[in-house]
Amino acid sequence: MLYTLAGGGTLCGLAALVLLIVSTATDFWMQYRYSGSSANQGLWRFCINHKCHAHTITVAFWDATRAFMLLAVLSCFAGVVLGLSAFTNGTKNRRVRTGGIALVLSGFLALLALAIYTGVTVTFFGKRFLDWRFSWSYFIAWVAIILAFTAGILSEKLHAPCSVGPDTPSAMSP
Repeated sequence: MLYTLAGGGTLCGLAALVLLIVSTATDFWMQYRYSGSSANQGLWRFCINHKCHAHTITVAFWDATRAFMLLAVLSCFAGVVLGLSAFTNGTKNRRVRTGGIALVLSGFLALLALAIYTGVTVTFFGKRFLDWRFSWSYFIAWVAIILAFTAGILSEKLHAPCSVGPDTPSAMSP
């Protein structure tokens, strides 16, 4: 059962890592209409009518969202690597517990990034553009958050104290 939890936690962590990387790197956090043309934007650039440009102005919410997403990716990577140590050194290893903490931290960092992005987008872009919506990169980040929390919880379950019942060999007297 312990290897099942470790495998499930590591698999969820790996999926969260891939989704966090894809979400951070792609340009479809938001889609909107700009002068009659379709437009979309990500954390690094915006595209109008399929022609993309880097964000040229430095806006604090983009910088904060980028920073927290990159920290979430790094934390998730550390959690996955530490989770893989369960299969080399045994599941009751401190590194596995640390990996679980790193995965939960990754979920919180990505959650903070999305909270900042959502708040600014709804208050600023919601008033600037009439026809806008969040897009698939944004939603992938939410799925990654759920997977990161799940991976961290599964990894932490490895270190939950086991109850000793009357039928277990360690509870029987010699």
